Amino acid sequence: MSLFPEEARPKELYDASRHLIKAGGKRLRPFLVIQSCIAVGGDVDAAIPAAASVELIHNFTLVHDDIMDRDEFRRGVPTVHTVWGVPTAILAGDLLFSKAFEAILKCADNPSVPPARVVEAGRRLAEAVSTIAEGQALDMRMSGRLREEMVSEEEYMEMIYKKTAALFKVSCEVGAIIGGGSDWQVAALSSYGENIGIAFQMLDDILGVTADEKVLGKPVGSDLREGKCTLIMIHALKNASSSQREMIMKVYGKSEISVDELNAVVKVLEDLGSISYVRELANRHVALAKDSISILPESDAKSLLMELADFVISRKY
Repeated sequence: MSLFPEEARPKELYDASRHLIKAGGKRLRPFLVIQSCIAVGGDVDAAIPAAASVELIHNFTLVHDDIMDRDEFRRGVPTVHTVWGVPTAILAGDLLFSKAFEAILKCADNPSVPPARVVEAGRRLAEAVSTIAEGQALDMRMSGRLREEMVSEEEYMEMIYKKTAALFKVSCEVGAIIGGGSDWQVAALSSYGENIGIAFQMLDDILGVTADEKVLGKPVGSDLREGKCTLIMIHALKNASSSQREMIMKVYGKSEISVDELNAVVKVLEDLGSISYVRELANRHVALAKDSISILPESDAKSLLMELADFVISRKY
């Protein structure tokens, strides 16, 4: 299945589109497609095009997110727009988006997959992409808002569900649908995906202020610099004293933050219990995810999904 042939033209567009894919990444979403398919007794070969599809969607969102956030590094390499410029980066994201749907339709080439299941998988993926766009819009609208007013936890949860968890959720759904899963199996894996997606984003927020930059592959503290609305910040500002709030606001939305400034703010966040609060919530969502798939038959795929849930909250990158 060659979606990006070497001879494809214009060369710079295809080079830009391959850039983040070649840089690596965790590949969690295609893993979810494959294991969800196997967990319901499906043929792994049938799910491979769908696995490629969700990874292409993920990379499409990253290319466009990096433009909007003006990020310069991703996965330890320069972002697409810093190498090829914004216009080509936008087109590269568009190409990844279109190739994703080209990929998922290739599931129909497998005689073991009924066409109706391919249509349903494609429909759910299309709906998820719309949801992701809504989440990104909410994220942009919330950026910097904490300077003026409080943001509720409910608003934050809606944003991370749409921006992050929706793709985890649909990855599991697509795998189960292509694998021939029953309605209850698809629903169980859907709930699993949604909950680990929420936990994943919460851990991302924690790593954004505490991780080793070399391990993370992008600058630590970027959420603070960009004035991002994270649950850590919501909790901290809700519970901070006036002096603690002043210290946080000194760096919130500031384009250049020194290591000392970042460390001082992280200490305030730790003193307020904000980081541990978010970690505990992430743990709860992982527990919900595991409980969701407890009803599935025992299998290696189910065990791997259980292990992945633990990885989501123990990872360092």
